[in-house]
Amino acid sequence: MNVLGLEGTAWNLSAALVDEDDVVVEENAIYVPARGGIHPREAAQHHAEHMLPVVKAVLDMAEDEDLSIDGVAFSQGPGLGPCLRTVATAARALSLRYGVPLMGVNHCVAHIEVGKWKTGARDPVILYVSGGNSQVLALRRGRYRIFGETLDISVGNALDKFARRAGLPHPGGPKIEEMAREADEYVPLPYVVKGMDFSFTGLSTAAAEALRKHDLTDVCSSLQETAFAMLVEVTERAMAHAEKNEVLLAGGVGANRRLQEMLDIMCDERGARFYVPERRFMGDNGSMIAYTGLLMQKSGVEISLAESKVRPGYRTDEVEVVWV
Repeated sequence: MNVLGLEGTAWNLSAALVDEDDVVVEENAIYVPARGGIHPREAAQHHAEHMLPVVKAVLDMAEDEDLSIDGVAFSQGPGLGPCLRTVATAARALSLRYGVPLMGVNHCVAHIEVGKWKTGARDPVILYVSGGNSQVLALRRGRYRIFGETLDISVGNALDKFARRAGLPHPGGPKIEEMAREADEYVPLPYVVKGMDFSFTGLSTAAAEALRKHDLTDVCSSLQETAFAMLVEVTERAMAHAEKNEVLLAGGVGANRRLQEMLDIMCDERGARFYVPERRFMGDNGSMIAYTGLLMQKSGVEISLAESKVRPGYRTDEVEVVWV
């Protein structure tokens, strides 16, 4: 079985074809704003302009290899409304063109499933961190239950906001990580964990204010250390509560080596296993949508055109995970 997947929730337009063993082909077109953060309508226009060449490259590969298209999956949400609608329109057209089932995929669940697929993790606590989401989850009674999440903005958003205040390019996370390696001192910043939830707005603001008195490299390092310690604390408590001995790191911010190191140390101290997929599967990608769509199609989870309305606020714990 081969499933075509379309991802386009925010900055990356991606199309991929996967089978049950691996990714057959993937093509990407990345939206880079002229300045500042993502502008939803500009990103949607970017996706519309690049949809044909991106999808055509995947379909041409399938035709050259004589591969069938047995299903079409698309990122139904959460994400930026204009971007989601652009991708959904293309997915509907492809489903009709090939006469195959349509699967509306939850973007967050797709990050989890591709991580499990590519690492071999079986039943982990998941730390999912990206530009739009920050959640600690685990599978319970057929759904990925949220044990803790951000009360305001995501950790990726917090890093990007600080980066803009500091005059660093978008996306801010990689540059902050790079500069943090040159730090000499720790700058005290707000550590906000409330129960099993965390908050990043005050931390990002305080870090920007700290630039008045401290070196940029020191603030970058301290921002990372504080934010990541909050995430690791809640992840560890979720492991104890859910009685799990695996941790899976998912989402674009998960590419940060320091966050990986901190989670690895925590898991080692608990005698648990830590999993992180290769970098290409951390950020938004069409392969994760295609693979999750494949799992859904094999389990009989398909939608009609009337049910394919996009869902910008689609929560992870709304999805019935019948394929596990």
